[in-house]
Amino acid sequence: MRVVVQRVKQASVSVNNHVVSQIEYGFLLLVGLRNGDDEDTIKNMALKISKLRIFSDDTGLMNLNIHQIKGQILSISQFTLYGDVRKQNRPGFTQAMKFEHAKTMYALFNDYLRSHDLLVKEGVFGEHMEVSLINDGPVTLIIDTSQ
Repeated sequence: MRVVVQRVKQASVSVNNHVVSQIEYGFLLLVGLRNGDDEDTIKNMALKISKLRIFSDDTGLMNLNIHQIKGQILSISQFTLYGDVRKQNRPGFTQAMKFEHAKTMYALFNDYLRSHDLLVKEGVFGEHMEVSLINDGPVTLIIDTSQ
């Protein structure tokens, strides 16, 4: 599993020129699932994200987690995080989890985030989406369970 975590002042996602979800201060998550990811993988990722301390405290240090700043999450499915271009110019997606299983696991991941008392909004799985954000910092991390 690979998640790009962006600290944002605001973010939104649109489908067919219609805003389907938006948040204020918090995380924009781009979520990629790969073959072999299981429930333990997504459970551990949700816990890691719920405890991630990348918000500034009064001294300007990254000491606060999303609970402490009463932040929100916008979670976007992103199978292209597993696009492999090492041997070619056109990405191959053989590592990416198949659509139906990924859809189930993505929903479960968001449910696990919610189980940590987080407000989670979502994009529309499998749709062409337009994502807008104001990155704060910018602060962007990549969390990869295979590393």
